[in-house]
Amino acid sequence: MEENIQLTTPLSEETIKKLKAGDMVYISGVVYTARDAAHKRMCELLDQGEPMPFDFTGAAIYYAGPCPAKPGRSIGSVGPTTSGRMDLYAPRLMKEGLKVMIGKGLRNQEVIDAIVSTNGVYFAAIGGAAALMGQSVQSAEIVAFEDLGTEAVRRLVMENLPVIVAIDSQGRNIYDEGRKVYQQSL
Repeated sequence: MEENIQLTTPLSEETIKKLKAGDMVYISGVVYTARDAAHKRMCELLDQGEPMPFDFTGAAIYYAGPCPAKPGRSIGSVGPTTSGRMDLYAPRLMKEGLKVMIGKGLRNQEVIDAIVSTNGVYFAAIGGAAALMGQSVQSAEIVAFEDLGTEAVRRLVMENLPVIVAIDSQGRNIYDEGRKVYQQSL
């Protein structure tokens, strides 16, 4: 497990393959926000043969719905939402090229299998630290589905967003590993 890995999006497959579950990572560059309503819309666009609102190649989707910006800030608090809400849509989007997801909590087996088969990665963001996460945002703009309000797709430019590799491209999963360590300690 490496400490304090600095990454800049877009992420290459080579970079993703080097990441290991449990690695602490700081992400800079462009990150897109999208929650369940936006994921549903993106899948509907695919059904209609329409293009995605941004290029998935090496892009990161952060499962977050930012709060409005305070004066002098580009965005308000921007904490992760529960990733399981995107599990219905994630494998399909991963087949279309999405490889990098950021959120909180467990993922179902279909998503884990898709992470492995597409050489993806799932990062866990710090739940309960939305104000801290918002400080990593340098700029923000809505790029799709403005009618969804907080759940619109936003293009964020980040500097040092702190995350942990929760599920790596080999399917190693910190949630499962943590349970095993706990069980052994009993």
